[in-house]
Amino acid sequence: MGGINPAGRTSGHQAFRRTVLDALPADQQRQTVESLAALMRLAEHSDNGWHDSAGQPIDAPAQMLRDQVLNHTLIRRNEDPRFLAPGLPANRRADLALAEPLRVTLRRRQLPDQLPDGWQVREIDTREVEVTIPAGIFDVLLPDAQEPKVRAAAQLPSGFDPASLYRSVHHPRGLSMAVFGASDCLGASGLSWETLRQQLNPDHIAVYAGNSIGQLDDQGWGGLLKSLVTGQRATSKQMPLGYGQMPADFLNAYVLGSVGGTGAALGACASFLYNLRLGIDDIRAGRRRVVMVGTADAPITPEIIEGFRAMGALADDASLKALDALELLTDADYQRACRPFARNCGFTMAEASQFLLLMDDSLALELGADILGAVPDVFVNADGYKRSISAPGIGNYITLGKAAALVKDILGETALKERTFLHAHGTSTPKNRTTESHVFDEIARANGIKQWPVVAIKAFIGHSQGSAAGDQLASALGSFAHGLLPGIPTLDAVADDVYAERLRFFTTPQAFTADAAFINAKGFGGNNATGVVLSPEVTERLLTKRHGSAAIEAWKGRREAVRANAAAYLAEADRGRYAPRYQFGEAVLEGPELEIHADRIHIPGYDHAVSLVADNPFGSLDEETPS
Repeated sequence: MGGINPAGRTSGHQAFRRTVLDALPADQQRQTVESLAALMRLAEHSDNGWHDSAGQPIDAPAQMLRDQVLNHTLIRRNEDPRFLAPGLPANRRADLALAEPLRVTLRRRQLPDQLPDGWQVREIDTREVEVTIPAGIFDVLLPDAQEPKVRAAAQLPSGFDPASLYRSVHHPRGLSMAVFGASDCLGASGLSWETLRQQLNPDHIAVYAGNSIGQLDDQGWGGLLKSLVTGQRATSKQMPLGYGQMPADFLNAYVLGSVGGTGAALGACASFLYNLRLGIDDIRAGRRRVVMVGTADAPITPEIIEGFRAMGALADDASLKALDALELLTDADYQRACRPFARNCGFTMAEASQFLLLMDDSLALELGADILGAVPDVFVNADGYKRSISAPGIGNYITLGKAAALVKDILGETALKERTFLHAHGTSTPKNRTTESHVFDEIARANGIKQWPVVAIKAFIGHSQGSAAGDQLASALGSFAHGLLPGIPTLDAVADDVYAERLRFFTTPQAFTADAAFINAKGFGGNNATGVVLSPEVTERLLTKRHGSAAIEAWKGRREAVRANAAAYLAEADRGRYAPRYQFGEAVLEGPELEIHADRIHIPGYDHAVSLVADNPFGSLDEETPS
């Protein structure tokens, strides 16, 4: 796994440890704070120890920088300069009543192509003209700066810029996050991608990655759609780089060099689980052996935030003040903006990139892969008829019910009741706290579960839209590794309209030994999905049952070298040394280099050919030649 979100880096469970920091042993707390300080460019490490950006030595970075690290990760006051004084850049339409003609000087290239009625133009020189605007009403756009109505956001840790780590050129933020996340995933795997792909038919690799709403910052469709009305030029990159499947395209073209399966499934807040399901289905069907799945969302822009605010979905400043009867919001108030299952007023916008490397079990054992868990299935169901496209419906009862039934079938009734937990969508909207808790409580009742633990990490990292379930899944893997469930620190009290009879909520991290976790997503439009993730211990027991003890012991032997490679990567990453894999213009193939036969195609750089033999379940109409 690899990626980045407001809590930090995914690999090595850095982001997870940030959410349970106070419950960790002292040495792990120190390591977590130091590695975050390096990520945030607050400290650097060399052979001479830690020092700041000016080269001055730092004796105890975890102690000196702890407050700065904690205050500039997770949900906080939006640090984007556009959301600070003097305010969001905007224009206000106005009608100027000119009492007499107005003369102005303009550069020739600034003249409109279609002159308004009555304008008179006199040439001054080759570069400038004088324009006379007649008296009367003149429509104009006046530059303005609007006070942000929403100031809470869950941004990546301050000081971390993925685009600065490789040769990015006008890349939308989401795509630079995708390059970092996929590279982090490969580094943390401990496997050599070049060696791995040589062992496989190129068609046995796939990438399924996207996001929920495309790239809508100025480098993508956001800038493109504003270009005409703001007087800016559209660039050649904005149109192609704005597509929602572009994270997969970037990974194929610049990170993995894959020619296998590709695509993206967009399903609002359930997009990560949709892509995960594509990978699972491919592997179970035998079409692929290795699949990278993920999402990358960067929706913290003025326009997207205003759109969700207009829907009444966000925790805006006015609502937060009303919720706590405050006249002024402080930094501490913004850090508490997201309150799943408590009295709340809306979700907090976030950004994140999350990637997983999936393998079939035989290949994982053969390679000595370090197995973090297993995902047996993801269930998806729509809501049916509904009053509003954004309102919740009935589909989530079906997805969670199916997931619970699968876990009971694999692990047994006792494990389902006592050793599983829920990773709630938990957006912090009044509607979600009621509807999702009812889903949980009813499925718990149907399965005889009395105290089902509920985790809601959006309290820490906000809602990253299509990447939200990726955040949840990465956190679940952290819980397996550390034996801790993150609490909901903003849960002062469970709201009166939450169905909590059979659920267990808690504010501080709880020790818990889990066999499985349920990753739940309730997306706009009725995009419901629930994924099941099994712990590494349970996965190993299942593998032993299928492959035998001898195969597992051999796998453990091969795993040592893989773990050593991963540990070396993580040690460098914890010191802030990143080298994202970005191979622009390298080993480009365009067709003439291929060796093409009727039954196979050989691709330079791959040991194995792509088979062209069709899997035909339809029979043949080809008749024998008459004698």
